[in-house]
Amino acid sequence: MGGKNKQRTKGNVRPSNSGRAAELLAKERGTVPGFIGFGTSQSDLGYVPAVQGAEEIDSLVDSDFRVVLRKLSKKDVTTKLKAMQEFGTMCDQREAEVVKGVLPYWPRIYCKISLDYDRRVREATQIAFERLILKVKKHLAPHLKSLMGYWLIAQCDSYAPAATAAKQAFEAAFPPSKQSEALVFCKDEIINVRSAFFELVSALCQYIPKSMKAESSRVSPAVLANIDEIDPVVCPSLWEAVLYILTTIEDCWNHVNASKNVFPKLSTMLSEGGRGLATVIYPYLLPFISKIPHFSTDLNLEFFRDFFTYITQGLSTERILTSHSDCSALISAFFECLRFIMQQNLGVKEESVKMQKMLINDQLIPFVDTALNDPRLQNEQLYDQLAETLNSWENKAETHGDDRVVDTLKNVLKTFWANLSDICLQKIASQEADEKSLLGLASLLQVLQKAENSGKQNQKKVPKARIIDGAPESSTENRKEISSEEENAEELDPSWDQKFPVHISQLRNGPLYDLVCNLAGRSVAHISGMKSRKHLSFLSSLLNSFASSEVFKVMLELQNEKCNIDVNTVPQELVRSVRENPAVRFMYEKLINWLSEDKKQNTDFLVDILYSILYCCESNSERKTILDDLTKLDLKWNIILRIIQKACSGSDKHLLVSTWLKGDILGEKLATLADHLCNKDLEVEDSSESFTSERWTLLSLVLSQHVKNDYLIGEAYVERIISKLNVALSKAKTTSEAGNTEPSVSFICDVASNFFISVKGCWLMPSSEELLLTVFQLCAQNQDISHLSDSLVSKLKCTWLCGLHSLVHQFGNANTQSTFLHSSALWLKNQIQSTSLDVKSLQVMMSTVDDILTSLLEAHNALLLLRLFVENIMPSDSEWENMRHSLSTQWLHKPLLEGRLSLNYEYSRTDFKEYTTLQLPSHLCTTALLSKVVLLTLKEEIILEQNKTEKIIAELFYSLQWCEELENPYNMLIEFCEMLQGMGITYDNLSVLCNLSGLLELIFIRSRDTGTLWSLTISKLMHSKNILPDEVKQLYKTTEGFFPVTEGSLHTVQCLCPFLPLEDKEELVIQCTARLLTCTKKDLCNIDGSFGYLSILNSCLKTGSIDGREKLYGILKIIMSWKSDHEDIFLFSCSLKEASPQLLGLNIEIIHLLSILLKYSSSLLVDSDWDFIMCSMLAWLETTSENHALYPVPLVQLFACVSCDLACTLSAYFSSISSNLPVNLISEWHDFFSEGIHNLLLPLLVKITEESKDTSETSFQNSVLIPLGETLTYISKDQLLNHKLSVRLTSDQKTNLPERLQTLLNTLAPLLHFRARPVQIAVYHMLYKLMPELPKFDDDDLKSYVDEEEEPALSPPAALMTVLGILEDLLENILECFPVGECVVIQPLSEEFCYVLGYLLTWKLILTFFKASTSQLRALYSLYLRRTKSLNKLLYHLFRLMPQVPTYVGPAVEHPNKEMKTFFTEELHLHVRETATLSSQIPHLACSVYQITLKDLPAMVRLWWNSCEKRVFNVVDKFTSKYVSNMLSFQEISSVQTSTQLFNGMTVKARSTTREVIATYSVDDIFIELIIQLPLNYPLGSITVESGKRVGVAVQQWRNWMLQLSTYLTHQNGSIMEGLALWKNNVDKRFEGVEDCMICFSVIHGFNYSLPKKACRTCKKKFHSACLYKWFTSSNKSTCPLCRETFF
Repeated sequence: MGGKNKQRTKGNVRPSNSGRAAELLAKERGTVPGFIGFGTSQSDLGYVPAVQGAEEIDSLVDSDFRVVLRKLSKKDVTTKLKAMQEFGTMCDQREAEVVKGVLPYWPRIYCKISLDYDRRVREATQIAFERLILKVKKHLAPHLKSLMGYWLIAQCDSYAPAATAAKQAFEAAFPPSKQSEALVFCKDEIINVRSAFFELVSALCQYIPKSMKAESSRVSPAVLANIDEIDPVVCPSLWEAVLYILTTIEDCWNHVNASKNVFPKLSTMLSEGGRGLATVIYPYLLPFISKIPHFSTDLNLEFFRDFFTYITQGLSTERILTSHSDCSALISAFFECLRFIMQQNLGVKEESVKMQKMLINDQLIPFVDTALNDPRLQNEQLYDQLAETLNSWENKAETHGDDRVVDTLKNVLKTFWANLSDICLQKIASQEADEKSLLGLASLLQVLQKAENSGKQNQKKVPKARIIDGAPESSTENRKEISSEEENAEELDPSWDQKFPVHISQLRNGPLYDLVCNLAGRSVAHISGMKSRKHLSFLSSLLNSFASSEVFKVMLELQNEKCNIDVNTVPQELVRSVRENPAVRFMYEKLINWLSEDKKQNTDFLVDILYSILYCCESNSERKTILDDLTKLDLKWNIILRIIQKACSGSDKHLLVSTWLKGDILGEKLATLADHLCNKDLEVEDSSESFTSERWTLLSLVLSQHVKNDYLIGEAYVERIISKLNVALSKAKTTSEAGNTEPSVSFICDVASNFFISVKGCWLMPSSEELLLTVFQLCAQNQDISHLSDSLVSKLKCTWLCGLHSLVHQFGNANTQSTFLHSSALWLKNQIQSTSLDVKSLQVMMSTVDDILTSLLEAHNALLLLRLFVENIMPSDSEWENMRHSLSTQWLHKPLLEGRLSLNYEYSRTDFKEYTTLQLPSHLCTTALLSKVVLLTLKEEIILEQNKTEKIIAELFYSLQWCEELENPYNMLIEFCEMLQGMGITYDNLSVLCNLSGLLELIFIRSRDTGTLWSLTISKLMHSKNILPDEVKQLYKTTEGFFPVTEGSLHTVQCLCPFLPLEDKEELVIQCTARLLTCTKKDLCNIDGSFGYLSILNSCLKTGSIDGREKLYGILKIIMSWKSDHEDIFLFSCSLKEASPQLLGLNIEIIHLLSILLKYSSSLLVDSDWDFIMCSMLAWLETTSENHALYPVPLVQLFACVSCDLACTLSAYFSSISSNLPVNLISEWHDFFSEGIHNLLLPLLVKITEESKDTSETSFQNSVLIPLGETLTYISKDQLLNHKLSVRLTSDQKTNLPERLQTLLNTLAPLLHFRARPVQIAVYHMLYKLMPELPKFDDDDLKSYVDEEEEPALSPPAALMTVLGILEDLLENILECFPVGECVVIQPLSEEFCYVLGYLLTWKLILTFFKASTSQLRALYSLYLRRTKSLNKLLYHLFRLMPQVPTYVGPAVEHPNKEMKTFFTEELHLHVRETATLSSQIPHLACSVYQITLKDLPAMVRLWWNSCEKRVFNVVDKFTSKYVSNMLSFQEISSVQTSTQLFNGMTVKARSTTREVIATYSVDDIFIELIIQLPLNYPLGSITVESGKRVGVAVQQWRNWMLQLSTYLTHQNGSIMEGLALWKNNVDKRFEGVEDCMICFSVIHGFNYSLPKKACRTCKKKFHSACLYKWFTSSNKSTCPLCRETFF
């Protein structure tokens, strides 16, 4: 198979069979058969890792390097040494990119070989490493961490050459300035080595201590000399090793110089606070100093002095101050070591005494002083440690049996208290001491007062006792307990603060008591003398823990001045107390004066002192008298506020002031305050916001706080305050200026919220429910009425909800009823029925009702509460009737015009011009509100009594039907319907949830009784719920119930007719027809007469659901008999001023019937019948035309509409089925009746539009425009040209049209922008018929334009261009703010809709006119459009009106195999009555105009496109290519294929698949073939002309002809066939001997199609006039272009 010695083919990179097998094996087994060097063990750290994909990694390494790396994994020393030397040489010689491929594998090889047992290999490795570094440089960085540990070890190699080589490699990699950064970068890898060393030492000391003792001389310095280690990873291991060394090796200090190598480092570490490692180091200090032998410290006293001094210094370092854990570790270590050293020196020897004094005077006291000077150190841990230290000494002094030890400890404690007193008194006297320092001192004293084991106390809980045990007996007499009332009080609420009595050692009590008294007395001196706030704060904190009569007595005695109190100013009950109780005396001597000072920041301290005084009083009556006396004083309100706030902070304080809180003095003062805040202007001096806020907070506090379900103050005063708040809110409810009430309302909200939430029994007060009602009314009012800010309204709502939830939870679970629910329901009822509400006001009100309903559902008796609420808010039947009558009757217009209802009387006209559009009718407001209630009850399956649910839903449907029937609802009604939709109050939701059968029965009864809107309501409900005929029959049983006919039964039948069974319809037709026969003249116009019967017949027969051909014909005969018997009932060619509504109604129904007759029974008609119908129609039209001034009368307007409808029906009939009619009838129609119709209606259209220019299309007064416009669309071109309109010409109008035609244009064209779509569509259809007739009038003047030297331009019809100019300006204003390419949504039937529609229709007419013109005229018209830039404006507007995806959504079903339908593929049909597609009409029309523009004006569009900016350019190109180009290309190719145009000597063919047109021209011996290629973005892109076969034509001439054809196709606005025809004509002229124009090199001018006629007198060459004009103007010369002689 080839043999081993066979030479391998050059370039053959295919692997061997074994390689392919290995690859296959990898694919099958999911692994790669890896190898590691050439060894057999995969544990060997060889070169290539055995991982999948190794073949890819292996390919990254150069093949020579692969061989060397594999050799390095060998065990043979010589092989490794040579391989390493070879590796170094290759690193020098190879490119850097090749060497970089080795880096991923080098760290593993280096880490192994750098520790090789052969020193030569180690040296060679370091040398090769240096060469590698010099080659790869910075690319070594990603692998540095893997190398650094072994690299540093290599620098310490015992073999000096290897160590030197490693250092050189390190220096080559990192200059000296970067070496430290490299080590920091790899610190974790390096540190792990050091940490492991110390752990090893610890382990060796623990398990083989003898071996460690043997190595003591080496191990001890290695550990102890590193005691200043700062690495957080190494430090724990180091200190553990230190302790093991000190414990295991007794003579370790002999091997290290402690004074030089150990203690200085330790001192530095301690003075710096452990350098961030305090939590690690300080716990080791106690065992460390315990292991230091005395001989190792020459001066024991000085050593420990320095030791503690350094710890104290460390206390002030920033690291300790900012770290709680470090600070705790330092403090614990300090006190542990202090207690240990003191324990070691409890003797009477001189050395021990010195040590004791040093520890107290030089260490402990400075340490405490340092802590007191820095607030950051004033934490409980330091104080607790100090207290624990004192406790330990005191316990030993009291329990130790050795008198010397006891005496020593007593001396130590005495020294401590003396020194502590000194520093405390110094701080009190110091001006530099700040408030925090003094408070820290007070905290220290409080901690020192605690028991030895306060956490282990298990005594009975009693109110806080601030006493000093062991004080002189005289002081114990003054330590009064709580009065007997308090002793008998019930157990306190566990939520109040509780404190325990404490036991204090006798050794501490005396010094502590003396110190407290001295500090308190000196503080009073500073307060009295210097008004020191910090001393006041300190005193209040001190008295909080040390209050007693003795302390107050000392404070009074220490004062230098004697203050005599005027007994007359003190209440009689307190005279004895002032004399005997130092605390009371202190209050009247000092505290009252301090309280009277206007320093708000001191209030808290003063009130704390007041409570300390109250604690020292004998009884509650004494305390009440004191507080009453203070209340009567003119103190600031914030003092009373703080007294009450502190009373609420704990049960012990509340017990001290409870009788005062319930008293009359405070109650009256608070009631007066409420009155002042609510009813009077704030005083000038108290008008600050903070001061006012405090007073409101005080009211809120006394109302909201309660103890054991009882008010904080007297209940009578609570009710008085609530009443005053209610009065104030009531004023805010009716005011129109929010500025005066906003703050007070906000404060009242806060007070009320707290009151409602906190006080459980508040609803037992009537004033509480009145207050809630007032808040509810404010919440239910629109902000536009209440003038309250958003934030205040939000706060009111929160208050309202708080109160409501509290109320419902109280009364919802009780038998008593709330007056609030009754009052709020009545208020709501009055608001919705008698107050003018807009949508926003109604929304706000419904939102509050929703809150009520939601809360009521949470109650236990929710059903009862809801029923009562609905009962109170539900209107009575008479109230419902009045609200329905107040609705505007405009709703009748639409059903009357659509024939759904019939009337024969003039209804009261209440339109929206008289009826304000700024408010909602009360009926709508009431139904909306109640429907919200009903919807909730239905969802909760709650049934209301007496069919209230069905009644409310029926009224709602009535309201919705009223809104739906309005022709042009004002904006507020639209917002109202959208609001209901958003709330889920819809037909579907309510009809699904309610009892549908009961609802139908209720509405049917109302419809049968009153008709009108109730009938339309039941029709809508049946339609929405798909009610079956059998279900409808259950409502009325038999048709006999509809007779005699009343307005109710008539309207019911008319609206139910689509749902009636067929047999019942037939029965109604039979009965009504029979009754028609018996009607007398008197009964003809009555509802229960011919009018009513005809109305029912029209409703039953108009849909064609029953066969009524014969019946209709019979009814026609009855009507014809009326004409002969009672002709005066027909309103033929008469004035309607005196016509009765009954007569108008009858004629309207007759006309309706004739229209139905033409639809279903026209085949039965004979000549006499046709004569009656057509003559009657024309006579009615004459009446319509003569009475247009009466159109505002609804029935006259309706008469005009149905008359025009009948004319339209006849016009459509004769336009579609004329072949089946007698010839004489058709001729009569065309010669007389049709002409008569349009001679009447065309002038009528002009009259109506002139009189109603500002009336919208949707107005009832303009409803006649729809049938009128539709009828005029049937007018013929000849009838238009023979119109009888008044002459209307403009003097400055340049036109070639005859006078009659110009008058028609001037009359109709302005109606293209009339504010009614039917007029615009009708006018468009009429003018569209005229457009093809207009261009011929410009043909006569064409010659004069051609001969002009200047480029001529001709305007399209001036009337259209005038309208276009007006609409262009309007569209600029509408669309200019939108970017090109963004589709603008035009609201249907809006003012903008009419402008855009008129603009697009005008352009469609212009383009139709343009297409009907000849090529020469098109050139002139296009130049005019180019100069006016009208077409450019059109194109910009079109790309704002066309949708980005012009998908057509039509009625036809789309087949999957067909392309997507778009507005370009579907033809646009503009109908007068079209309403279903109004939303898509503008986009579709815009697409239609764009398509026609591209087709008929391709050159101009192309020119515009090329001039557009880049963004617009891309938008147009993308849109046109995607949606239009394919279709236009197909049409162009198809037009060529189907063209019947013949060319003499030229044939034209088309290829649709390649988008090509091939033209073959042959004459004599000349043969030319041209290939015209359409671009993909046709017609935007240029059409390319390529050469086919060519025979007998010179190259230059051939190129000229190709250029000419390309120019014609690119720049002429026409089809390809027209371009080819022009080109052929040009070539023919060339063969006829006509020379080319030497300017354009064409015989026929490409624009005006003229021949060269202007000859130069010198060279005799002829030129086109237009070419010469352009030459002269562009060159600024008058010379011949060819010979350069002056051109004459």
